[in-house]
Amino acid sequence: MTVAALYVAAAFVGGLAAVRLRLPPLVGFLVAGFALGAAGAPELPYLSTIADLGVVLLLFTIGLKLDPRFLLRREVWLTTTVHLVFSVAIAVGFLGLLAVFGAALVAGESWGALALIGFALSFSSTVFVVKVLEERSDARSLYGRIAVGVLIVQDVAAVAFMSLAGGSSPSPWAFALVLLVPGAWVLHRIWNLVGHGELQALFGVMVAMGLGYALFEAVGISGEVGALVVGMLLARHPHAGELSRSLMTFKDLMLVGFFLEIGLHGLPTSAQLGIAVVLLAMLPLQVAGYAVLLWMMRLRRRTAFLAGLALANYSEFGIIVAAVTASNGLLGEDWVVIIALTVALSFVLSAIVNRRGVEIATRLVPLLPHHGNAMLHPDDRLVDIGEADAVVLGLGRVGATTYRRLRDDYGYRVVGVEHDELRIAELEAHGFETFRADATDLEFWNRVERAGSVRVAVLAMPFHKANLIALARLKAAGFTGQVAAVARYDDDVAELRRHGADAVFHLYGSAGAALADHAAEFLVGGTPAPEEDPTAP
Repeated sequence: MTVAALYVAAAFVGGLAAVRLRLPPLVGFLVAGFALGAAGAPELPYLSTIADLGVVLLLFTIGLKLDPRFLLRREVWLTTTVHLVFSVAIAVGFLGLLAVFGAALVAGESWGALALIGFALSFSSTVFVVKVLEERSDARSLYGRIAVGVLIVQDVAAVAFMSLAGGSSPSPWAFALVLLVPGAWVLHRIWNLVGHGELQALFGVMVAMGLGYALFEAVGISGEVGALVVGMLLARHPHAGELSRSLMTFKDLMLVGFFLEIGLHGLPTSAQLGIAVVLLAMLPLQVAGYAVLLWMMRLRRRTAFLAGLALANYSEFGIIVAAVTASNGLLGEDWVVIIALTVALSFVLSAIVNRRGVEIATRLVPLLPHHGNAMLHPDDRLVDIGEADAVVLGLGRVGATTYRRLRDDYGYRVVGVEHDELRIAELEAHGFETFRADATDLEFWNRVERAGSVRVAVLAMPFHKANLIALARLKAAGFTGQVAAVARYDDDVAELRRHGADAVFHLYGSAGAALADHAAEFLVGGTPAPEEDPTAP
């Protein structure tokens, strides 16, 4: 317990120092790991298990939010494939130049070894990028979804390579995993019995570790891939978002172990440190590669640069690839330490850059030619709100009722914004005019045009943080109309008002007042007017 307390204290001090320096906490966790390694701290036996559990839960929660069809879009799979080849070629040329200039650690390596190093450095970190996107609340944005799709395809390529390089192949029983597809129906039925709270969170951990990690590992396939696949099979459950949120704190705590472990790969020599620092110079080329490829897929320049900047780091999979190839004698052991250090330094650099990622992407936009709106990818075109008087953000029960009342009772021209594709189809069948977008996504507001006639925006999303982010996005976009919002608690009401909401509807307090009015009408012998069914679309 004493050793564990030391590690926890180091992580806390490092994270707090990073926050005080206005950097993401994970930078502090990385520094804490290096400090523990440099100080010769005793090994924490179960740190690797904690780190693995964090990664498993991270990939499981990614799966819960992912539509598998998105991976088949060419801006995902084609970008990933071409960029991987591009990255290997750039690395071979770059390392070849280092050898020409006399870098001793590089000079003795074959071209094949240089290609393997380039392959190890061609991946971006799923863990790091998803953390950055979550901290910016951009995981559902178009560029965020593309970045995650690219990461998943990269992870599959890395797992396939490690299986081949390790000389092992999946068990013949691996074909039985296809039974998980019909088996998902059983999992959905069990999930319906679980309810909410800690039992639902425990169900998620059990499925991620048991059916995801353990079952896939048993048949010779990466358990991390298994956790992702099982999450995708459960993504259409109505409570998928709730489960993802309930696992968030536990997952984040486990991932602290992952970042600590990255820094514990051993103390580098000055030569190894020098090579690691020089390898960071390839990151701008990787950003440029992503941006150009995505721009060629007809995405807006800003979207392309945002995705490229988010992916501007090296992956922990690179360390594993290096370790596997070194164990087979294809690389020297020095390269395991060099790549581990390069990955850690790329995290620090990427965290600093992405802290101002939106601003940097905006400045880089003039470097690529402009696409006309008609030429743009359908998901990245400007959104024409037209002559709408009101926009309702979030079309759940409260939002849909608000939309109908503004349209039918007050005669306003109303448009709705909702991210759930199935919900949109249901609403449009009932005559709703909607746009599929995430109202918390800054990209959506940057794509909105002709919104000058909108007089009121209603924030009707079910989660306070989402409404707060959308309010900030509205203000940043220069919206000058009235903003109304819903909130569940007194603190939330006060916070929304403090951030500029003109009217806040307290769901619980207002519902109580309405219930009292109905009860009073019964007492005096009246018959209350029938209420509109809130469950109707």
